[in-house]
Amino acid sequence: MLSSDQHHTMDFNVKKLASDAGVFFTRAVQFTEEKLGQAEKTELDAHLENLISRGDGTKNWTEKILRQTEVLLQPNPSARIEEYIYDKLDKKLPSKATNAELLGQYMLDAAAEFGPETPYGSTLITVGEYQKRLGGAERELLHTSATTFLTPLRNFLEGDWRTISKERRLLENRRLDLDICKARVKKAKQAEAKAALLSEEVDKAEHELRVAQTEFDRQAEVTRLLLEGISSTHLNHLRCLQDFAEAQATYYAQCHHYMQDLQRELSRCANSVSGPASAAICPNPVSSAFLSGPSIGAAVSSSSSSSSNQKPRTPTMEQMQLPVTGARKAKVLYDYDAHDVSELSLLADELITVYTVLGMDPDWLIGERGNDKGKVPVTYLELLS
Repeated sequence: MLSSDQHHTMDFNVKKLASDAGVFFTRAVQFTEEKLGQAEKTELDAHLENLISRGDGTKNWTEKILRQTEVLLQPNPSARIEEYIYDKLDKKLPSKATNAELLGQYMLDAAAEFGPETPYGSTLITVGEYQKRLGGAERELLHTSATTFLTPLRNFLEGDWRTISKERRLLENRRLDLDICKARVKKAKQAEAKAALLSEEVDKAEHELRVAQTEFDRQAEVTRLLLEGISSTHLNHLRCLQDFAEAQATYYAQCHHYMQDLQRELSRCANSVSGPASAAICPNPVSSAFLSGPSIGAAVSSSSSSSSNQKPRTPTMEQMQLPVTGARKAKVLYDYDAHDVSELSLLADELITVYTVLGMDPDWLIGERGNDKGKVPVTYLELLS
């Protein structure tokens, strides 16, 4: 047997359900009649309409930019789906090697089988190590882009925009209720004029209209304030866009930096193979100490690629003692480890004096730091006026 409280609760729930269904049906009728041109519709003010249009545009373009950036950073659709699932489950995606890192590891494994002391094996080691470094740079790009660009865009769509959409739906319901009340007042006054309705019914309809108008105005203000916040969203996304561009610039500069170093290594290898008493072995990959990320906007010499197949001409000690011509200061952009006694090791941000001597390779200069002197690569320097 049900108690009286349970009966009361059931009655209340049934009545509320019936009331909600009635409101929904009335709104549906009003909406349909508006579409058919059979009912009047309250128009929003021009400022609010512009805010709504701007908000819709922001949402649509943010979605497109987000999706295409995801495609750019992760072309594999299966991998993107996996990342999406892990993100929804709020779990950390297992760390995976990038394609460049996998390629580098395959090269190292092949070198172990063919013999690291053979020309082919030692070259595989050199190229493989640089492929892994390229993969590491790519991994850093993916992490930075996800943190500084993709996540803020996704947070806007899944957070702020959902709140705005909810309030807009509520505003539309308040508008429908307002227009329903307007229609009732109009019909009540027409019936009163025909003496078919008491004035009390007109007063009731007008009271309901005033309440509906107040609720509509209040909801319109809430929606307006939320949509005006889109301007702050644009500023936030602007900063995120700048961070993304900086991450890309850093990545491509690192890749360019690594590939220039690899070309020099391969050039040394080719020169050793063509030498008269060649051991036909490429040198070990250069120390990672000088492979720190380069600064954005570093000037890079374009002559390195054209001379990559030419043996760098090492100046003799006599040449280094020639009178200095065109000496100038230079700022070191990246760390550099000397590969032999003819070169000078460099530290990022230090200032040295550089000049050239007759017969030197154009990719190199003579650098001086106190009593130390040796060859330095042009691509690691910013020449100062």
